[in-house]
Amino acid sequence: MNKRKNVARMKDVAIEAGVSLGTVSKVINGKPVGEEYEKKVNDAIKKLDYHVNSYAQGLKASRTYTVAVILPNTIHPFFGRLANCLNVSLMQRHYRMLLCCTDQNYQLEQEYMDMALQNKVDGIIGLTYNPDLIISDDIPYVTIDRPLGAHIPCVASDNFAGGQLAAEKLHELGCKKLLFMRIGSDLNNEPNKRRAGFENGCIAHGLDYEMKILSDTAGESIDDFIPYLEKHFGKDKADFDGIFCVNDLLACIVVEQLKKLGVKVPEDVQVIGFDGTRNFGYLDYTCSTIVQPVEDIAEMCVELLLQTNMSMKPPLVCLPVKYEEGDTTRPL
Repeated sequence: MNKRKNVARMKDVAIEAGVSLGTVSKVINGKPVGEEYEKKVNDAIKKLDYHVNSYAQGLKASRTYTVAVILPNTIHPFFGRLANCLNVSLMQRHYRMLLCCTDQNYQLEQEYMDMALQNKVDGIIGLTYNPDLIISDDIPYVTIDRPLGAHIPCVASDNFAGGQLAAEKLHELGCKKLLFMRIGSDLNNEPNKRRAGFENGCIAHGLDYEMKILSDTAGESIDDFIPYLEKHFGKDKADFDGIFCVNDLLACIVVEQLKKLGVKVPEDVQVIGFDGTRNFGYLDYTCSTIVQPVEDIAEMCVELLLQTNMSMKPPLVCLPVKYEEGDTTRPL
């Protein structure tokens, strides 16, 4: 018969280390006690395999040390990496992440919001698409990519600068006639600014450009781009020599379709995406791309969420992007 292991208590740690309970508490909560005492306590914690009872700690502080994160999914590389970075940022502050994936189901977004509130999480970080989303004033909330009002902080990449940078890079690479391709939500959100930035870059450099924009809200899909590509590209035809896609997923799909049409990338047409997606998360970039600072986005979201002074929280934080070369453009 297996004996149940005795669970070490804070009192046991204090006895083992030869210090007071107050000193153990200070070490656990990251407060200064002096190197000698800190070492004694940490050695005792390790020896006794002591674990902080975060539930009891939360009851005492009226906190759960849990943050709900609402994302469309973790299949898309950008969302998956964002989830990982948010989890790391929260863990560094001794918080746990309650991950909710909605698959862009508007009803699920609201249900997860309500569930998070009922479970008394300490805050919510959301990347949502529900146009009628109801957010309670009783819980701190930070939104990603989508402004929801002056009282709710929004964190995003500098999408306008990213679109402009894409146009400038294609111009530097010798492209004369550009195409912008986008599919996405009709909501007023920050990624929509990629189009405006791209237009601004094209106008600044006197470039001819055209836009092909589809709405997933209206039921259109990426497959609806195929007839358009077939019309403008072929083995001996390319009406555009540079393409900027709203994200890397679309860029990769466009590149594959161009290859099926006999168009060489990057020899005949150069393509730039947006997000900074890498193969297996850390290898080469899947395409030439405008890179979003995902780690910085996650860190800023957590920092703003846990900040207690509401008056210090800005309504919008835009973080800088950069260009990284992949195999869908010629070397600069």
